[in-house]
Amino acid sequence: MITPGTTFKDNLQLLPPIDGVERIDLIDDSGAVVASIENQPGKQGSLAVYQYLKQAFGTLDASAADHGLALFAEHTPDARNRPGAHPNIDRLLAIVGGGGALEIVVVVA
Repeated sequence: MITPGTTFKDNLQLLPPIDGVERIDLIDDSGAVVASIENQPGKQGSLAVYQYLKQAFGTLDASAADHGLALFAEHTPDARNRPGAHPNIDRLLAIVGGGGALEIVVVVA
């Protein structure tokens, strides 16, 4: 498991590449897809974080979400102060706050 640094940019350099990943689907315990993160500009950092969380933890539970918040670094306090501005971080905050775990499905191109 990687040790997150103080900036998101630095943390991204530590994550595995996302080449070949089309999107990531997040699935709740009823089997419903509750969110998808596409491999497109503006979302690729989140895609890399969630792909890494799948590899490191297998599922998006409170422990994985907490680690994800550390990876998002300076964006995490901004998300706390501006709910809705960072939906992929908001999701992690909700899980750490007691929300249900999600399955992470990596869809390859």
